[in-house]
Amino acid sequence: MRIPAVNLKAQVEPLRAELLAAFARIIDSQQFVLGAEVQALEEEVAQYTNAKHAIGCASGSDALLLALMALDIKSGDEVITSPFTFFATGSAIARVGARPVFVDIDAPRYNIDPGRIKAAITTRTKAIIAVHMYGQCADMDPLLEIAARHELPLVEDAAQAIGAEDRGRRAGSMGRIGCFSFYPTKNLGAAGDAGMVTTSDDDLAARLRALRVHGGLTEYYHAEIGVNSRLDAIQAAALRVKLPHLDSWSNARLARANRYTSLLNDANLSYELQPPFIRPDGRHIFHQYVVRAPRHRDALMKHLGECGIGTRVYYPVPLHLQECFGYLGYRERDFPEAEGAALETFALPIYPELTDEQQHYVVECLRSFEGD
Repeated sequence: MRIPAVNLKAQVEPLRAELLAAFARIIDSQQFVLGAEVQALEEEVAQYTNAKHAIGCASGSDALLLALMALDIKSGDEVITSPFTFFATGSAIARVGARPVFVDIDAPRYNIDPGRIKAAITTRTKAIIAVHMYGQCADMDPLLEIAARHELPLVEDAAQAIGAEDRGRRAGSMGRIGCFSFYPTKNLGAAGDAGMVTTSDDDLAARLRALRVHGGLTEYYHAEIGVNSRLDAIQAAALRVKLPHLDSWSNARLARANRYTSLLNDANLSYELQPPFIRPDGRHIFHQYVVRAPRHRDALMKHLGECGIGTRVYYPVPLHLQECFGYLGYRERDFPEAEGAALETFALPIYPELTDEQQHYVVECLRSFEGD
């Protein structure tokens, strides 16, 4: 049996006719950039996330960049975030000239630890970016309290978390700005790169709409220097076909995550393998099902590969140890929780179409590994 880490074909095949019809509609209209299709998606995503505004852009990376630009983050400023995240979180801070300031994660949730943030705040701190890792929201109440007390905007990096909830509140609706990615492998994936920024602040929304088109709301007239980060109509059309299915897909992911955990708990493995921690006061959409192997991680992944099972590590090198961030002066062991997660975690295959038989096979292959 072969089980890929990600299987996009299984999701797209039932929607093939509807997607082709949507693409044909765009081709016939010849409106390929922004336009009515993008506006319709923006309204639908705003409603889905419970935010007042949604602004489409070219990618999740650009969503983060636009958020920081709209908040006037600039050279000499500091932005606090997690070192255990995709590169775009840190690079967006650096691209506006600011300094990333990292704070360790709260294992086993892999999100930024609110209890460590206070010590990182200085007079130069201008924002906090909370990353919702693997589809589970960061603990937002203490983060919002810290942000309010220090008068700092809180940005949600919700690239992996559309539809996730913290105490009944949707990802992207709690901070000043929410940032989403629709990269094809996301729970809601486009046919290429695409992103979205959400906010309930009217002034921020207007500025974000201008910043994504070179800083001008009308052609050839520019109040400030922005970027070219417009959302393509074809991507919007694909996302509009998929969005009505998102909750059922996320629920299917949760069901498969629960099945994995139950199977693993019953497996009596000869080595330690820790299933994901699920907060009881949130909704986890399981963009990834990430397990932790304190020993034998790489050997275990090799064994699964020999069984035909795809696995991935998210993320093998924390941001503070990336070569390009060497100028920040961080060293190994500065953030032991993030570094431990990078060395010990990996993701098992998870997608709505994963079958019972496939999951049983994955766990049987895990059981057949002789780690000790």
